Amino acid sequence: MVSNKQVVLRDYAEGSPKDSDMEVITNNTIIALKVPGGSDAVLVKNLYLSCDPYMGNLMHKFDAPTGFTSYTPGSVITGYGVCKVMDSGHPNFNKGDLVWGTTGWEEYSLITKPEDLFKIDHTDVPLSYYTGILGMPGMTAHYGFYEKCAPKEGEYVFVSAAAGAVGQLVGQFAKLMGCYVVGSAGSQEKVDKLKEKLGFDAAFNYKEEHDLNAALKRCFPEGIDIYFDNVGGKTLDAVLLNMRNNGRIALCGMVSQYTLEQPEGVKNLMNVVTKRVRMEGFVVFDYYPFYSKFVEKVLPHIREGKISYVEDIVEGLESGPSTLAGLFSGRNIGKQVVTVAHD
Repeated sequence: MVSNKQVVLRDYAEGSPKDSDMEVITNNTIIALKVPGGSDAVLVKNLYLSCDPYMGNLMHKFDAPTGFTSYTPGSVITGYGVCKVMDSGHPNFNKGDLVWGTTGWEEYSLITKPEDLFKIDHTDVPLSYYTGILGMPGMTAHYGFYEKCAPKEGEYVFVSAAAGAVGQLVGQFAKLMGCYVVGSAGSQEKVDKLKEKLGFDAAFNYKEEHDLNAALKRCFPEGIDIYFDNVGGKTLDAVLLNMRNNGRIALCGMVSQYTLEQPEGVKNLMNVVTKRVRMEGFVVFDYYPFYSKFVEKVLPHIREGKISYVEDIVEGLESGPSTLAGLFSGRNIGKQVVTVAHD
């Protein structure tokens, strides 16, 4: 029997999430590490927790429908994680199984919708990869790029937030297709990582560019065929001026807008009309039924060293609030992960 350390939302965030918006508590309710009788729930021990930009959005109170449900003050925050099954009332999961999926930011979680869990069958790669390249971000990059962008060899590809969990993979998928790839990131260290470790043809620090339109014209004198958008706002507006005819834009996320009281407007939409650009949003949940096919495609690239994956791992649930908040100041390089336990 054990107690349970948890990260709860103290109150709704205002602006960028801060670590003070969250607190780490020890729940006095003792867990017997057993699933209640008659339940098909799964009790898990959380090993690795994923820090993702959408979580910051959920820390705000929504004044209008968004398609998502915000966290509730006083409750445990949730996100993706890698877990070990401690007990199960569900026929598809057994004690000792390793899984990934949505879980609580706590030491132990009772998963009442185990159908949303994915069993981990391959352990010859780091388990933390299932928070990233072999988890939600990997599927986001893969299906967003291949399905929404329909890439062709030799095309010109731009990726924003390119040093993040999704962007670093999109760039490498594009290189595997024989594309020319440029990424933007928020520090020189990240820019160097994109070029030296991840194989991008070029990269720039958007914080040092006073004119994003000029920066894109410098990198893409002949224009952009594909833009994988993780940030929205001013970057998207500048990209619209630089798209080639019949270009494609995949709208994956808009992290630059999540913490603004008033989202920035996009002014250059007429370019979508005149250049016959296809711009489409998507959510990764739609592709979860194809997870096994995704693993079959990506896992060999990892084993053969054709794809690298940069992680930024911190130890301890106590580090959770500051680590998650740091995501919104660009403190991390690569996929941000919190280690709760090693086994």
